[in-house]
Amino acid sequence: MSKVFPWLMVGMTVLLTSYGQLVIKWQASIFKPADEGYFVKLPVVIQLLLQPWVISAFVAAFAASLCWMLAVSRLELSKAYPFMALNFLLVCIIAVPLFGETFTMAKAIGLGTVIVGLIILSQG
Repeated sequence: MSKVFPWLMVGMTVLLTSYGQLVIKWQASIFKPADEGYFVKLPVVIQLLLQPWVISAFVAAFAASLCWMLAVSRLELSKAYPFMALNFLLVCIIAVPLFGETFTMAKAIGLGTVIVGLIILSQG
């Protein structure tokens, strides 16, 4: 396989993991428990787990795990793992327009630090 493939798998891991986190946040924030029918007897957390979007988030987490296994089977863990920090960046930035979360100077400095750390770690 090419040298690009494992890095593509790292990227897919980051994207799928971020997708799952954002979907779970979205679904948890809009979820309304069933008030009639069969589902009303189920605990609220089980009702939430049975929502199609939540199921898709778990499928994405499983797919991310498969991508990660393919990536680390071909890359040194010390080279691949720092890129998982991109999850922090993506989720934090996307949460601002999607959920109306605030983007503070402290968050900007923290994300900048993560990016600088990622650059430093990827060099060595």
